[in-house]
Amino acid sequence: MSSLRRDNTRQPLFRRRTAVRLRFIMLLAIAALLFYLDVSGRTVHPVRQWTAWAMQPIAWVASLPHAVATLGTNLHGRPALLAENRELRDKQFVLDARLSRMQALEAENRRLRSLLASSTTIDQRMLVAEILEASQAPYRNQILLDKGSANDVYVGQAVVDAGGVLGQIIQVHRNTSVALLITDPQSGIPVEINRTGLHTVALGRGEGETLSLPFLPNTADVHIGDLLVSSGLGGRFPAGYPVGHITELRHPAGESFMEAIATPTAQIGQGRQVLLVWNGEGAPIALPKLPVQVAPPGAAEGKGKPARRPRAGKPAAAASKTPSTPRR
Repeated sequence: MSSLRRDNTRQPLFRRRTAVRLRFIMLLAIAALLFYLDVSGRTVHPVRQWTAWAMQPIAWVASLPHAVATLGTNLHGRPALLAENRELRDKQFVLDARLSRMQALEAENRRLRSLLASSTTIDQRMLVAEILEASQAPYRNQILLDKGSANDVYVGQAVVDAGGVLGQIIQVHRNTSVALLITDPQSGIPVEINRTGLHTVALGRGEGETLSLPFLPNTADVHIGDLLVSSGLGGRFPAGYPVGHITELRHPAGESFMEAIATPTAQIGQGRQVLLVWNGEGAPIALPKLPVQVAPPGAAEGKGKPARRPRAGKPAAAASKTPSTPRR
C-alpha cells in the first residue's frame, strides 16, 4: 500500500520558488497594463464606472450602521434643537427691536445736533424740551411740552427748532406747558421780509402747513421765495429767527391789499425736541395797550371830553353827524 501511495501522489509542475516569481511577474504585467490603459483613457474609465455602480449596494450596507447611529442622535436632539431655534428667534426679535430703537436714537441725535448747532449762532439762554403730545383737533395746532414753571418757563416764551420759529407758550403748569404753533388760526407773529425789511404780520391758517400775510400793499416789493424773519416787535419773539418762505402771491380784484402765502421753515409736526428761548432774562415786558376809545374825525374838543364810542350796529358815519356845538 505504501508503494501505491507513492505512485498516486501528484508532483508540482514548477517548484515553489519558480511559481512565486512567475505569479509576481504576471501581476506586475497586469498592473502595468492597467496603468497604461488608465493613462490613455481608452477602456478603463467605463469599467471603473460599472465597477463603482456595482459596488454601491455594498458601500450602502457598509455605511448603514453609521447612518442608524446618526439617526438616533438626531431624534434624541430634536427637542433641544427646537428649544434652541425658539431661543434664537426670540433673540432675533429683541435685536430687531433694539436695532429699530437705535435708528430712532440716531435720528434723534441728528436733530439734537442740529438744534445745538442753531443755538451756537445766537447768544441767548435756551432749554431743550421734549414734545409729549400734539393736538389732533382740526384747526387747533398746539403741543404739550415736558418743561414748566419749575424750569422758569413763562407765558409768551418763544419756541423754536432747528428750522426757525415754531410757536409760543400760552399755558404754564408745574412740569408741563402748552405751546401755540404759528400755524394755529389764533396765532400771529410780527415778521419782516429779510430782503427789503418790510414789516408785516404772519397769521396761521389752521391747516398746519402755511401762513398768511394779508396786509401787504399792492405796491409792496415782495417776491416769491423771500425769507420771513421775526422782527422782534412786541418783545415776545426774538428778532432774526427764520419764520418762513413766501410761496404764493394773491391779488384780490378791487382790493388795495394783496395776500402772501408762506411756508414755515420750522418742522411743523416733525421731531420730538424743541428749544425754549428766553428773550432777555425773563418774561417779556408788558406793553401798554392802545386806547379803546378813539375820537372820530371832526369830534368836539372844547370841553376835553372824549367822544363816545358809536353803538354796535350803527355805522361810524352816523356818529360823526352829531352836532358839535354846545347846548344853550
